[in-house]
Amino acid sequence: MKIRVYYLPFLWLLCMLVATPQTRAQQSPAQDSLAVIRIEAQQVQLQLQTPAVTQEKEEAKQTEEASKGIQNPPPLHKVFAWHKIFWAIVFALGGYFIIRFSSALLERFAERNAQYRIQVKGLLPIIKIFGWLIVLFIIIEGVFAPPIETILTISASLGIAVGFASQDILQNVFGGILILLDAPFKVGDKVEIGGQYGEVVEIGLRSTRIVTPDDSLVSVPNGKLMNEAIINSNAGEPNCQVVAELFLPPYIDTQLARKIATEVAQTSQYIYLNKPITVLFFHTLNQQRPYLKMRLKAYVMDIRFEFNFKSEMTELFLQEARRQGLFSDADLKG
Repeated sequence: MKIRVYYLPFLWLLCMLVATPQTRAQQSPAQDSLAVIRIEAQQVQLQLQTPAVTQEKEEAKQTEEASKGIQNPPPLHKVFAWHKIFWAIVFALGGYFIIRFSSALLERFAERNAQYRIQVKGLLPIIKIFGWLIVLFIIIEGVFAPPIETILTISASLGIAVGFASQDILQNVFGGILILLDAPFKVGDKVEIGGQYGEVVEIGLRSTRIVTPDDSLVSVPNGKLMNEAIINSNAGEPNCQVVAELFLPPYIDTQLARKIATEVAQTSQYIYLNKPITVLFFHTLNQQRPYLKMRLKAYVMDIRFEFNFKSEMTELFLQEARRQGLFSDADLKG
């Protein structure tokens, strides 16, 4: 049977209608599997996002609790309880006796070893300051252990009052720390500060103590030392230069006088011969009378022999000068 050409479009449409349900039935499993995969991917994505969201919520909660803690710090009677105060006193007394005992040991060792006396004594202020800082840290952090909120509250309330009331104290404390760092002098040095001359026996947080030649104890505030000229005779060394001055008649033989002074200095029990001996002469007036001032400059083994050396030089030089006829007693009387 012959099929006419104009029937072909109708036959094609009929085939398509019959084949479409089967094709859809064949494609539906694939589409269902794709849908399942998409659902599972969305679930995995939600699971991955859940910890991050939970963590953000926890951080927000902690921040809120911290802000509430700052606004409402714990009461002071819980921080400064009686048992904590008791242990704070125990640690403070223990630190005091330990620091004092160690300082006494170093002091005794320094006095028995003149060569290392100044170096060892220079450690005393450092040991005391750092020792008390350690004790203070133990008491605050280990005993009281106040929360940061309490520290902020106390600091805010007392900071202004303490600042105005203790300006001089803080200035002296900072001055003591700067002296330890800059080290213009050490314990054991002979210094002159503001017209006061003597040996430095202690460098504290508030003041520096000096013993003068007449055995007087002078306390100089550290804040004042920052604006004062400081003359250091030995700069940390046990030996130092000592100057002995004598007034002589203007006509004496200076060559003979220099020879006598040099020999007398060389035979002294206090002399430090590793450094030079110098004798200088100057014309001067005393009560309208001309004199020749002799300056004998030499070094002593220990700074503490300064005045012993001056006295010995004066006595020995005058005895030897008279014996060699450099001048007479009448010349000295004028």
